[in-house]
Amino acid sequence: MKKIISSLFFGLVLCFFLLFNNCSFAQQAARDSVSTSDSVKITLPDSLKKPDYLKLDTLTYRFIGDGNFTRGNVNRTLMVLRAEIVATGPVISIASNPRFTYGKQNGILAERDSYVDLFVDVFKKRKTYVFALGNMETSNLRGITLRVLAGAGIGYRVLNSSKNRLVLTNAIVHESTNFRELPTIGIQRNSFRMKGKHSFAKDRFRINHITFIQPAITDFSNLRWNTVISLEFPVNKWVALRTSFENSYESVVEATRKRNDSRITFGISIGNK
Repeated sequence: MKKIISSLFFGLVLCFFLLFNNCSFAQQAARDSVSTSDSVKITLPDSLKKPDYLKLDTLTYRFIGDGNFTRGNVNRTLMVLRAEIVATGPVISIASNPRFTYGKQNGILAERDSYVDLFVDVFKKRKTYVFALGNMETSNLRGITLRVLAGAGIGYRVLNSSKNRLVLTNAIVHESTNFRELPTIGIQRNSFRMKGKHSFAKDRFRINHITFIQPAITDFSNLRWNTVISLEFPVNKWVALRTSFENSYESVVEATRKRNDSRITFGISIGNK
């Protein structure tokens, strides 16, 4: 449709141009020697080069399934589904790491937690870059109906090689948490993140880790952190076996909840990342 509209527009302009030239020739026959170098140049919209900063030309992804199951005196079921999706261009990089956790203890629902985030990095390929972030989460484990967080910050690439990657970021974020029993809490936090990937023994095994430390700006006793460390053993280019340790802490919780949680899971990842 755009090409048809452009062609019609070009035709109308050309007809108008020819009509105008004929009228001018009839009225000013004495100026036949006028140079034709002043002809109108027309550029079709489709021929304009699209700006590189909007282009996303590389897609990497992984889908991860972790869990553990016990039966006997304690019946325990835990399943964690994750994804890592990154679209990268010359200037902008967009990343998301959604997660869903489901767990039961002796037939009673313990965890049904969901999390989705979005990172928009600008100049990510440089050593220093800027970014914006946002995430939403719910947590049956911690009694959170909805938590929303958004902010912006700066990142620094400490290491960037095929064997070792390490990135440090720091952001100022606004957080709003709606608990089931406590009143909604809105607060500003400083969010520090350390994220790394390290390969050993000719990529026979890898260590991935990510840590968030998020104290409230006006009250350092209001603190959250989360750490995930995974050990992976690649089977081939697409598949890896893995085990993961996760620890999380929140200083503000409902009366029936504990502040600290830890879990160890085993699973598999599939993808090109």
